[in-house]
Amino acid sequence: MEGKNILLINDLPGYGKVALAAMVPILSRMGHYTFQLPTAVVSNTLDYGKFRIQELTDYMRDTLLVWKELGFKADCVCTGFIVSEEQAELIGTYIEELKEGLEKPPLVVVDPIMADGGKLYNGIGRERVLAMKKLVAYADVMVPNITEASFLTGLRPGQEYGTQAELRELTDGLRAISGKSVVITSAVEKVAEEGEQGTGKKIHLVYGYDHIRQEYFRVPYDYLPVRVAGSGDIFSAMVTGELLAGKPLAEAVQRAVKALSELILQSQGHLKEYKGILLEQYWETLSHTGDG
Repeated sequence: MEGKNILLINDLPGYGKVALAAMVPILSRMGHYTFQLPTAVVSNTLDYGKFRIQELTDYMRDTLLVWKELGFKADCVCTGFIVSEEQAELIGTYIEELKEGLEKPPLVVVDPIMADGGKLYNGIGRERVLAMKKLVAYADVMVPNITEASFLTGLRPGQEYGTQAELRELTDGLRAISGKSVVITSAVEKVAEEGEQGTGKKIHLVYGYDHIRQEYFRVPYDYLPVRVAGSGDIFSAMVTGELLAGKPLAEAVQRAVKALSELILQSQGHLKEYKGILLEQYWETLSHTGDG
């Protein structure tokens, strides 16, 4: 497969293997050329509770102008953490310009990073929800976790589980924003057991919709009770790489889930605080995302 030019728009961490620090090596290993547009320089992952964020909106605007003059083009745009509605509009305008007059426009993957565990991240307010809602409207594939999906749609904010009907409703709410594909990570499906009321087993899964095949899909997985900083970035990078390799969305998600699960299992004894995973130590796992 010929490598693609992938524009990664995310934050640049000073401490931690997350965001751009996690995505660049994965996509490079998959044979793609990445160029990076940092939205902010972040001292460390927000999990620590204390951090410094320096937004880079002016730098982004100037850089995009330079790239336009130089004629740089992207086969794919993959976005993560942004800090403002202004950045969302800037990125959206750039995506529109990239698509102008192209028979095969670039693939746009948006991970609306802003929340988890039923609440918004430290230091993130409701205005970020509005900014992310603007940005996901440009997505060919949006990849929110279930908390972010609930904030974007306004459906049951803070609820970390749902029946299959509720998950479909949540998915359809997101589809109404972009009109394209949806992948909801960290979903928990509550299944009522026969003869029981108010109880039932819970299935951890990724739930989504492929707008190209016009079908819903679900990918169950074994829940691992460990917090891994950067796992969402790793997942988005893997899914993006598989899509660029021509895999259908459901298969790309299956391969990414399998690889990420194996990666966490292999590395969980070495995880320290919120540093993330030293990905380069596990190339064998990342290189066989769908084997077996």
